[in-house]
Amino acid sequence: MLYAILCYHREDVVGSWTKEEDDAVMAKLSVVHEKLAREGRLGPVARLLPTTAATTLRKDSDPPLVIDGPFAETKEQLLGFYLVEGETLEQILDTARELGRANPGGSYEIRPVGLYHPAPAPVAAGA
Repeated sequence: MLYAILCYHREDVVGSWTKEEDDAVMAKLSVVHEKLAREGRLGPVARLLPTTAATTLRKDSDPPLVIDGPFAETKEQLLGFYLVEGETLEQILDTARELGRANPGGSYEIRPVGLYHPAPAPVAAGA
């Protein structure tokens, strides 16, 4: 089963990290990333740009309303996500715990993923 691990944290806290602090967190996370990759369980990982770069399409009116900014005003913002293969929820929770030890603070929301439209197979070079 494919699971999404959605990474929430206070954007102002993460945004205030120095380059050195950010690099240190990313180095700790890379240890977990490399382990998951060796196990063939790591899918795409994305770090989202700040919510100041977000645009929201509100679908509750006709025509839909386009708003500058994130979908919701909350204390923690969605900052990125992982797609991870796992046999059980407990296995994914263990992975989230490892990620949490490498990057303390915030929270992870874990959701099973149903692929609506799988990505096409990559085209070989020279094909």
